[in-house]
This record gives sequence, C-alpha cells and structure tokens, in this order.
Amino acid sequence: KTLPSPPRQISPFSVASKVFALNPPVRHGKMTAKGDTYRGLDKEKDVRMSNIIAAKGVADAIRTSLGPRGMDKMIQKGSGEVVITNDGATILSQMSVYHPTAKMLVELSKSQDIEAGDGTTSVCVIAGALLNACQALLEKGIHPTQISESFMAALTKSEEVLEAVSTPVDLSDRDRLIHAVDTCLSSKVVFQNAETISPIAVDAVLAIIDAATATNVDLNDIKMVKQIGGTIDDTELVHGLVFDKGAKKTAGGPTRIENAKIALIQFCLSAPKSDMENNVVVSDYAAMDRILREERKHILGLCKKIKKSGCNVVLIQKSILRDAYNDLSLHFLAKLDIMVVTDIERNDVDFIARTLGCQPVAHVDTLTADKLGSAQLCSEVTMPGGAQRVVKITGVANPGKTCSILLRGTNKLTLDEADRSVHDALCVIRSLVKKRHMIAGGGVAETELAVKLTEWAKTQTGMKAYCIRAYAEAMEVVPYTLAENAGLNPIDIVTELRKAHVDGKENAGIDVRKNCISDMAEQEVIQPLLVNTSAITLATECVCMILKIDDVVPVR
Repeated sequence: KTLPSPPRQISPFSVASKVFALNPPVRHGKMTAKGDTYRGLDKEKDVRMSNIIAAKGVADAIRTSLGPRGMDKMIQKGSGEVVITNDGATILSQMSVYHPTAKMLVELSKSQDIEAGDGTTSVCVIAGALLNACQALLEKGIHPTQISESFMAALTKSEEVLEAVSTPVDLSDRDRLIHAVDTCLSSKVVFQNAETISPIAVDAVLAIIDAATATNVDLNDIKMVKQIGGTIDDTELVHGLVFDKGAKKTAGGPTRIENAKIALIQFCLSAPKSDMENNVVVSDYAAMDRILREERKHILGLCKKIKKSGCNVVLIQKSILRDAYNDLSLHFLAKLDIMVVTDIERNDVDFIARTLGCQPVAHVDTLTADKLGSAQLCSEVTMPGGAQRVVKITGVANPGKTCSILLRGTNKLTLDEADRSVHDALCVIRSLVKKRHMIAGGGVAETELAVKLTEWAKTQTGMKAYCIRAYAEAMEVVPYTLAENAGLNPIDIVTELRKAHVDGKENAGIDVRKNCISDMAEQEVIQPLLVNTSAITLATECVCMILKIDDVVPVR
C-alpha cells in the first residue's frame, strides 16, 4: 500500500513571489518599486550617454590646442586649401560634425567668439569636463534636473568668486592693456611678433572709442588689409585708409596728391551698354567712326564733370554689368591730373564714406563739391620686402572714428593666421571695454573656483553638495590640460597649485616658461574677466541643456 502523501505546506513567501511575477511593480512616472533612487528608462539613458560621449569627443579633439604650449591643427578642406591654426572657434567651424549634440559644442565655441573673442578652446574643454562629471553623477542615480539646478547654483557662486579675485582696470593704462593682449597672443603662431602686434591692437581700439564713456567697441570700424610680402613685423596701423592695390597709372596719371579732394563714384566711366545681351552689326566705316567719336565725347564729358567738381582723386567702385572704366577714361583722367584707384569693393563703400566724410555718388550729375572727402595726402607706396604697391590716404578728418591695419606676411597661411590673431587681440581690448576688470591667467581663475566651490559645497546638504563638488573638480581640467600640454606632470602641478590656493595665494598659476608654479600677476600674465565669466557661463548652460535632452526625434 502506498502511504498517503503529507499535506502540502504553502509558504507565504512563494505566494508573494508568484503574485509579484504575475503583477510586476508599476512604474509611476520613472520611479520603480526597487527604491527611490532614479533609474531612467533604458532608451532615455542611452540617448543621454550617446549625447555626452559625442560632445566629449569634440572637446577632446581640441583639448591639445589649449594654452601657450598647445599644438596647432592643420585643416585640409575638400577644395585642397590648407588652414593652420589653434584657435578653437576656427578649428570647430571647419570640422565636419554630424551628431546634433556635437554641433552644440561648435555653436558654443562660436558664441564665446562673439561674446568675448578669446577663450574659444577653454569653453569647449570646460564643457567636456562638466559632461564627464555629469556622466559619473548620472551613473550614481542622481536625477538630471537635480544636477542642472546644482550646476546653475554653482555658476552663480562662481561669478561672485571671480569678481572677488579680479582687479579693476583703467583704459588709460596702456601698458596693462598691452600685457593682456600679450597673454592672448601667447598661444598663437605669431607670438614671436607680439611686440609689434600688441601695441597696434591697443592703439587701434583706443583710436575709435571714447575711453571715458564707451561700453562696447564696433570692430567693423577697424579694417584689416592683408598684403603678402615682407614679414609680420612690417605690420602697421594707418589712421586713414589703405587699399591693397596700387593706383591706375597706365595712362601716366599722378601717384601722389597733396590736399586731396576725393570722390567715391558708383557710376561707370565707359560707353553705355544696353541692358539685354545683343549685338549691333555696323558695316559702314563712317558709322563706325561716328560710334567711336560719340563714345569718346561721352567719356570726355564725364571726366570734365568730375574735374569741375574740384575732385583730384577718384575711387571707382567695381562693376559687374559693364566695365567700370576703360583705357580711354584713364587717359582723360590722367590728362586732367586726377589720380584713379579702381576696383573698390561694394562692402567697403560704407567704411570709406565714414572715414573720409564723403558720400558715394551714383550719377555724374549729382557729383558736387559738398560730396567730396578730403585728406592731407593720398599717395602710392611701394611696400618694403616686396614689389607690391598700396595706396595710403592719411591726414583725414575722420568724423566716423575709423582706422586701418595693414597686415604683412611671407605667405597666405601666415597672413591668415595673423589676421585671426589680431582679431582675437582686438576682442581682448573690447572685452576690457565691456567689463573693466582683469584676472590673472595660467589656470588661476579655475583653480581658485575649484578651491572655493569645494569649501562652499561643505556648507550645502544632500545631492546639491555632491553635484557642486563634482562641478568644482571639473574646473581643474584647465590647469591640468595646461600642465599636460607643457609636458609637465599634471597631477603634481595641479596638487601643488591647489595647495597654494588653499594657503591664500590667489594669483598662483602655472608658469609654462619656467615649468613651475608662480605668481601670475607679477609675471604680467593677465586677461579680461569677461573671457572667464563668459566661458564658464556658456559652458554650464550648454551642459545643462544637453542633460535635459532625453530623446532624439528624427523628422522627415
């Protein structure tokens, strides 16, 4: 006989596990029954990580270009043109970036270029470090909104810290302004020529503003004229106008005019032409002579009217539809002792009119003496170190407060890089006009922020303190990268630098010339406060925006 099986004991735990298996915990929003920690949906997590990795890739690509010992990048375009630069905004604008979040870093660099003009590499490096910090915080289960709120609080505190360590600057102190420009140029290819470029940049900006009342500078009032030949040391500042081509003297016209009366004409000194493309067939010799005679008479009439207005220098705007001038008109103007400068670009007309105080004339009948500009001297000059000629107009009344910089260089690559470097130098002075405070360079601002924010984080509670500490640590990427690019041991240098700042040496920074920590204010390594505040503000805002993206929706 088989024994009856014992009654089955049902464990309460097995019932609970079956119920749990049949009815899994309901996700309320994004919280699960596992606990209160935030564990995002898988897709959301993947999108966020994909965005962070793409943006970090762009930041790492230009990290080696940071600082005076940073490397240059050679960019080869599809057309075969080559660009050599270490300007962050230039490198990123030339890059082919496809990921939408990586494009945000390119736009971030452009924003910094517009706002401050300098620090375009730093802003991307800081953004990359903050994204790295975000990645670690997200993996610990902290909510993205919590992270971005803490970062914005840290940003507000950062601005207070930077204001406290900055020093006010007076625009009449020319030497300090030159030191600020030297610091900006220290990372450029043209650093050896900083002695020439820095005073030119400072004098150019101070010439076009009223230092007492100005709150901004319009850099369109400073015209850059590039001329191949000579060296960068031959670059000069011209209080007036410079044209990169010589005067037209094929017909024996003058090349030097004192007490010049200058007309800027937009009409053509050539025979009239029909609007539509058509041909006139002339078979009779008499008719041909008559056409040539009429053409000659028409052009002579134009030239006489120009002379009658009292003009002795003519600037002729480029024309597309028909010839702006011909040999006959040049011959007549030479006979009338009028100097001719041709091929004026349409974009330059406004600048020329403001500099000379003249008005562009669209028809010969409206050319009168009151529309002429005046200058003490208009002459053609042969440039040293080459056979190129330029026309200089000096001694102008300059009612529009403008000036020109004539850039020289041995080849196109050097000249283009010098152009970008001078633009950055002008932007540094503009930043000081906007916000008249300076701060020491060489990683001083970022290290001071790291130390002060870490102290402040100790006074905060909960998640916020944790996020602010991560923000402070991310700031150390700038001194770390400066040391790394200079071939130093970054961990030793940053630790020593942090200790110096904790001990109260708020101007201690990395001196890459001596490969040690030294007082950057004494070394005259200074930069505008606006460059630092703008870089940190823009980088933080960009990172918070990337954090808040939880899905990418493609639309056809």
